[in-house]
Amino acid sequence: MADCCCSPPPLNLGPPKQTAARRRALWAVLAINAAMFAVEVAAGVAAGSASLQADALDFLGDAANYGISLLVVGMALRYRASAALVKGATMGVFGLWVIGTVIWHVWAGTLPNALTMGAVGVTALLANVASFGLLWAHRHGDANMRSAWICTRNDVLGNLAVLLAAAGVFGTGTGWPDLIVAVIMALLAIQGATVVVRHSLGELRSGSLLQASI
Repeated sequence: MADCCCSPPPLNLGPPKQTAARRRALWAVLAINAAMFAVEVAAGVAAGSASLQADALDFLGDAANYGISLLVVGMALRYRASAALVKGATMGVFGLWVIGTVIWHVWAGTLPNALTMGAVGVTALLANVASFGLLWAHRHGDANMRSAWICTRNDVLGNLAVLLAAAGVFGTGTGWPDLIVAVIMALLAIQGATVVVRHSLGELRSGSLLQASI
């Protein structure tokens, strides 16, 4: 009840048309990411590629994150900022998971299939470019929408890196390009997590200050 009549109006909520547009964009990118997770998780295991496996988990994480975004779009600021904080923490965990995967592949000395990496990498890049375009108009929104856009931006950069890794594996006959790209993806995830967490904490502090001033 406090959110209905005792709290200040939610910040950056936007008109109903804007909320509806955000929901449509998030539903679209949710479907894209869920489909690409299924494709990449199978291809990553089959190809023995650390970067593809990392990208597959990233698609799964993004699908879950977009689902959270859909749940809280249109809610009060503190709910949206809290959801963004959870998503930022998830991105950081993903980065640490990728580093652990790289260590395992170094120990195992695996050699990924460059052709599979390239084919799946192109498909993933096209999927993420489509998601990037859908979220572009909402990139300056609240922490919730900004975090969704940052996830997609990092995915586009990661897909380009996977394609470079595939070319490197094909040209050198070693798995090192694949491992290097996996580390780059981990650093992107950690950097993005830092931005999202900082932004969401700022919104939570702003909401608390406004609540205290009433």
